[in-house]
Amino acid sequence: MPEMSTTTRAYVGLGSNIESPGAQLGRALEALAALPHTRILARSSFYRTAPVGFGDQPDFVNAVVLVDTSLSAHALLAALLAIERAQGRVRGMPNGPRTLDLDILLYDDLVLRDSELTLPHPRMHERAFVLVPLAELAPDLVVPGRGVVRELAWRSAAHQMVERIDADSLA
Repeated sequence: MPEMSTTTRAYVGLGSNIESPGAQLGRALEALAALPHTRILARSSFYRTAPVGFGDQPDFVNAVVLVDTSLSAHALLAALLAIERAQGRVRGMPNGPRTLDLDILLYDDLVLRDSELTLPHPRMHERAFVLVPLAELAPDLVVPGRGVVRELAWRSAAHQMVERIDADSLA
């Protein structure tokens, strides 16, 4: 009898603010689509967002994708980190400029905290650059322990600049 493979829906946040951010996100989407046992189901628009934390840097371009994957949460994280490295990500200053940042925001309704991964993403409920594109895809989604995405996005967007942009204008 063939082994049944279960799939999980996960939301992944994408961000970049150096070295052609729109192109970085485009390449990241291609790499995500090429992951084994993973399929992109939906992608938000691209958004220009102000940096959070360290302010003396260019604005970011952010998006969120919904994937269906049979990769475990840790295997998906490893794949995302490999994509970041392939696109020149060097981890230096926290919240500093970066070629690419890929984060698992939600992995179904899994709540997890270990040395490698925290789910839901620990700061997503405070960040308009995550919540606004996520609300475009799933406004009624509940972030475990935090609330409904639409409401979280509305609260955070009142305090942080988030502007929908035409991806073609970033080329």
